[in-house]
Amino acid sequence: MSAPTIPAAPPIEAKRGLWGRQLDRYPGNGARALYLGIVVITTVTLYYELFVQNAVSTQIAAQLHMSLAYLIGIIVTGYGLGAVGSIVAGLADRWGRANLVVYGLALTGLLVLFALPNAHSKLTYLLLFGLVSVVEGVVLVASPALVRDFSPQVGRASAMGFWTLGPVVGSLLVTEVSSNTLNAHPDWQYQFRFCGIVGLAVFVIAFFGLRELAPRLRDQLMVSLRDQAVVEARARGIDPERETEGRWRQVLRADVIGSAFGIGVFLLFFYMAVGLFIVFYSTTFGYSLARANALGNWYWGFQAGALIVAGVLSDRLRVRKPFMLVGALISTVGVALFANASSHADTSYYHFAWIIVLISVGGAIAFAAWMAAFTETVEQHSPAAMATGLAIWGATLRIIVVAALGSLPVAIPSAETLVDRGPGVSAAVSGQDPTLNASQNAIVKAVAADPSIAVRAQTLAAQDASELATAAQLSPATSAALIANPNDQLTRATALSEVSGKSVLEIAQVQTLSTRYQAQLATAATLDPATQAALATGGAPDPGTLGKAVGEIAAGLHVPVATATADLQALAQVPPTDLALLRTDGPILQQALTKLTALGTVPAADLTFLNTYGRGLKDPAVTSALTHLQKEAPLVQKAAKDSPSQWQRWWWICFVGQLLFLPSIWLLTGRWAPSKARADAAAHNSAVARELAALATERTGGQQAR
Repeated sequence: MSAPTIPAAPPIEAKRGLWGRQLDRYPGNGARALYLGIVVITTVTLYYELFVQNAVSTQIAAQLHMSLAYLIGIIVTGYGLGAVGSIVAGLADRWGRANLVVYGLALTGLLVLFALPNAHSKLTYLLLFGLVSVVEGVVLVASPALVRDFSPQVGRASAMGFWTLGPVVGSLLVTEVSSNTLNAHPDWQYQFRFCGIVGLAVFVIAFFGLRELAPRLRDQLMVSLRDQAVVEARARGIDPERETEGRWRQVLRADVIGSAFGIGVFLLFFYMAVGLFIVFYSTTFGYSLARANALGNWYWGFQAGALIVAGVLSDRLRVRKPFMLVGALISTVGVALFANASSHADTSYYHFAWIIVLISVGGAIAFAAWMAAFTETVEQHSPAAMATGLAIWGATLRIIVVAALGSLPVAIPSAETLVDRGPGVSAAVSGQDPTLNASQNAIVKAVAADPSIAVRAQTLAAQDASELATAAQLSPATSAALIANPNDQLTRATALSEVSGKSVLEIAQVQTLSTRYQAQLATAATLDPATQAALATGGAPDPGTLGKAVGEIAAGLHVPVATATADLQALAQVPPTDLALLRTDGPILQQALTKLTALGTVPAADLTFLNTYGRGLKDPAVTSALTHLQKEAPLVQKAAKDSPSQWQRWWWICFVGQLLFLPSIWLLTGRWAPSKARADAAAHNSAVARELAALATERTGGQQAR
């Protein structure tokens, strides 16, 4: 039916300016598209700010000394505060929506750019992230309420599909930016600062560009753009205060609460993907941060496209429920395949990718249609209570996520062990412990790969204790050179020097004098110490001392007295300084030679082994690292073994959530058959045409009377 043309209704009361932001007429298509676009962009940005920590969560945990339980506690606290924010945002029916979105965006931009990157303790980080989460909970209610206001029911699924790009494209931005910048900017603070700059830029756009409908306009049901004249005509007769009275009672219904619960458990997999894909893939499959984030790109990229396509098709066919059912079944099959694949270590990157695409596309089809159907269900009870109905959904969703994440440490205890202790064990095993130097790391790495090294070192140490005491006096370079060529004179001189404590020059001098005065030293060796002392007084010895010395030489060398006398005279020709040096350093050199000779009896292979590991294994830092590794490695190994089955159990829980969503579809308003939906639309258009005709007659008559 063609609608009659009626004079435009006069503007209604609306709060103007950058604080009021209200429109006194329903906007034309161009302005409406602009406002919807700004809402979508702000929603994308806010979710980007909320999810940015997920890309670098393991780095944040390591630097701020968080356990996985604490990190999950931050996320749980955030969603809990978000639930509070969602309930508070129910007041958006009374306060309006645009200011909540605009100034919330300013607050989160400042927090992400300046506050969170400079958090130097885990408690500070927790408090700041809690503030961001409260704002996100508010926006979760205010922004879809704005989308509903600017989108009649016949275009609602398309509009909600665009709005749902918020969490999806926000997640895509997180993974896309991080996967392309982490290698160049490995510090986690860079991700926050980049995100904060984006947030403040979008705030400027929203501050000047975003508006909302005045309460008298938005508190009405608008099925199609044909209703515009009727809506504006009715607006003067609406009392916004009266319309919002008892709004909680109007929407606290089984269909609203039940459907909110259904979509909440359906989205369990989505929120696990957002928050824990990095943890899952890094601990279970050993993916790097960049690779794990790149895998997330498949999820968010395909979901973004599917949301738009599903919304357009749902609006064209005028039905929601078939799309919810088909999308949910596709997603459910995908989650089942994902759960099955998660316990197989040989599951490839691209095998996961196509399963993720299946889940993302199915979830997008179901959720775009669900958002349209849910807002239409709330409108059926009270169009003026839209923000309140969305608040019930937002709070329910967050309570479910809080319960799920809160149980995660119990459901997947291996994840906590792998996140908290795994990096330390991995660093030690790979020889990259930042607290050790290169040589210490090399020993820890070798012993971690072959624990028998330590046992062998202990065995050899006990077997060749005295020889190893000598080896310990040698530098590693001298020891290695001596093993390589034990007959090299310079090497032996260096070894003697290190064992005796004398310089190489002194060693060479003693060796030279020992060779030169070999006979005289043999003569001196037969003399009693007292006799040697009497002879060394410096003056001419008395006959008695000489006679005693000759007798000791003759007896000691078994030579005649004449020969002994000649030997004594030869000994007297040795310079006193040379003789003194030989008397003091000679025994020391001889002792060192004896030790080196004994050391030479130890097999070269054993010496090489001990030269490589012996000293290092006595290093307190190395000992401490190996003790820690001995304690922690079995726990990490057990966690790595248990992790796939525990994660798989969790993914099956998400599968159950998908199944629980299916019966909630029947709670929502709307037709299953497109033909019946078209018949309803035709009946509505006829009713609107009749009302417009009545309005035209009324206003035309009024003008003629004047």
